[in-house]
Amino acid sequence: MDDVQQDDIRPEPLSRALSERYLAYALSTITSRALPDARDGLKPVHRRLLYAMRELGLNPAAGFKKCARVVGDVIGKYHPHGDQAVYDALVRLAQDFAVRYPLVEGQGNFGNVDGDNPAAMRYTESRLTALAGALLDGIEEDAVDFRATYDGEDREPVVLPAAFPNLLANGATGIAVGMATSIPPHNLGELCQALTALIENPKVQDRTIFKFVKGPDFPTGGAIVDDPAAIRAAYSTGRGSFRVRARWRREEGARGAWNIVVDEIPYQVQKSKLIERIAELIEQKKMPALDDVRDESTEDIRIVLVPKTRTIDPDILMEQLFRETELESRVPLNLNVLDRGLVPRVMSLREALQAFIDHRREVLGRRSRHRLAKIADRLEVLDAYLIVYLNIDKVIRIIRTEDEPRPKLMKAFKLSERQAEAILNMRLRALRRLEETEIRREHDALTKEQKELNRLLRSEKLQSEKLIDEIKSIDGQFGEGTIGKRRTVITGQKELEQILAKADEAAEVIAAVQREPITVVCSDKLWIRTLKGHQEENDSIKYREGDRRRFWLHAETTDGLMLFATDGRFFTLDCSKLPGGRGLGEPIRDFIDLPPEADIVAAFVHSPGRKILVAATSGHGFVTDEDTAVAMTRSGKKVMNVPPEVEAAVCRVAAGDMVAVVGANRKLLIFPLSEVPELARGRGVILQRYRDAKLSDACVFNCKDGLRDDNGRVFSAAELKDYFGERSHAGRVVPRGFAKSNKFG
Repeated sequence: MDDVQQDDIRPEPLSRALSERYLAYALSTITSRALPDARDGLKPVHRRLLYAMRELGLNPAAGFKKCARVVGDVIGKYHPHGDQAVYDALVRLAQDFAVRYPLVEGQGNFGNVDGDNPAAMRYTESRLTALAGALLDGIEEDAVDFRATYDGEDREPVVLPAAFPNLLANGATGIAVGMATSIPPHNLGELCQALTALIENPKVQDRTIFKFVKGPDFPTGGAIVDDPAAIRAAYSTGRGSFRVRARWRREEGARGAWNIVVDEIPYQVQKSKLIERIAELIEQKKMPALDDVRDESTEDIRIVLVPKTRTIDPDILMEQLFRETELESRVPLNLNVLDRGLVPRVMSLREALQAFIDHRREVLGRRSRHRLAKIADRLEVLDAYLIVYLNIDKVIRIIRTEDEPRPKLMKAFKLSERQAEAILNMRLRALRRLEETEIRREHDALTKEQKELNRLLRSEKLQSEKLIDEIKSIDGQFGEGTIGKRRTVITGQKELEQILAKADEAAEVIAAVQREPITVVCSDKLWIRTLKGHQEENDSIKYREGDRRRFWLHAETTDGLMLFATDGRFFTLDCSKLPGGRGLGEPIRDFIDLPPEADIVAAFVHSPGRKILVAATSGHGFVTDEDTAVAMTRSGKKVMNVPPEVEAAVCRVAAGDMVAVVGANRKLLIFPLSEVPELARGRGVILQRYRDAKLSDACVFNCKDGLRDDNGRVFSAAELKDYFGERSHAGRVVPRGFAKSNKFG
């Protein structure tokens, strides 16, 4: 009886098996889905889309084909994922309001800036644009490496030759495991100038690069109103954000009346939702200076704002709208990319430009060597033809008299086997004098080209000149004219000061009516109200039966109250809209869409520019920017990804140099704040590892000031020396006298 093959079963600890498999999944997500390659600026799905369209012959001069055909080829040959995900990626490449330089030309309904969905893939058609052709130019000339597809039946490019800096020109966004990327689009002409300067002088200073690349250039226009120094700092580190405002103008009407017309809105803001928000403010009488809002958009955006009276200052009215709506938004910069397609890291603007230059230099070398091989191959044949013309009688005699002429020809004229075969395959008409002249001309031209290519490969200076010529050619084709003209205005220092002055004036106008000190009181069962003035906690404040105080905050009516929920979402409430102190307040769920199973972890007054540490019961956590967590909508903003059976448990100001984490098992761990990453969204990293427990509390503190517990006791650095360690360790049992609540002060 044949032996039955046994399954390969090996004993392995569950924790190690899970960690190894999760790591493999995380690496796959980072390298194969979420992060773009620094060289061509594409994620795998976009690269496969463009390559598949090229293989289908969908060049700019060719006709359109159904998107369903393209998607079918992509998922069948290269990208074994959902067809809708692939179609969504294809659609975005064709949307001129989503990408600065579309790589796909669409025919049919591809969605709009209102947020309407595109038509189904069976109704739409597409082909490549000229810019996409520039990305693919040279791919058949051994410019890049190829690898086997997922099923081993075909081959696909590892990266595209990329004749223009697509990473910065079109930008990218993506969320991976523990990291994310957000790169806004830029002006191609400015990038080409910066690349030229960097090639001419690799040691050029950053300030010279910033003269060319002044800031992002969004397809929907708008105006960037950030301080130039802040923009330069963001580009120098690869992290930051840009404050973008809608562009508007005053339109005069009859009899002294006027309206405000908004014709450019911030990037990735849906026009329909923006108008709904303005209409909601008018309906709720939160914008008393505004009478109506109308959408008169056709192909171009035209939002008309009608003021209550003609005496209102339009600048102050717009400042109020900028505060309350997405007419002003922040676009993050997180230049997190795959360096050479392998290592994820955050690059500065200079490093991203240099990565593109290095890639183009490699492509130039590979294409040159490929061309040299072709020339050598052709010259070998041409040399054989010239031998025929010089010895035509002898060649004809050998061919006519010999049964096996090939070896005789090879011996007589010292030919290679391929040359002899080429001579034997010549047609009689090729023996005319005119043909000999053409062959000699071709031979001379190829010989000259061969010498030039060899000089090019030996000279870095010539390579740089060639790269500059290629970049100037791209700049001439796409960096000028309608598509290349800068759409987003960058405010100068004087303009910024004027805007800030108007903002201060608008704030003063609002403050004259609304700014008052208040005390925000929130009960344990989440009933919220405000009291006049800054009051200290006292027993005279009444609560519903069985309820008690949870949060007691001093604020002003112009402040924003931020809430952090156990499901990882942040909510922001306008303090001026909170119910007054009469009565016992109103349910907080009337103001926000908080699920029944969720609770509020923390409440605090928003302070611009702060960093916040958030953590979950699983021990995961990260630092986030408080400004990016602000969300004025009822649905809030998801910042921390919380899996089932886990809750967000901590939200504290990240002011200090050390992080302290304590688990329900009363084990304490302290480590540097620098070991905790800053993310806009995600699950974070493991702060403290548990076996049969969960996180109880975490905080950030200054080591020299000591650590305060919930009882007010301060533990000095000397007392805590045994608790210092590396992030993700288990820690040690808390010191004697630590608060029984297991909380920090």
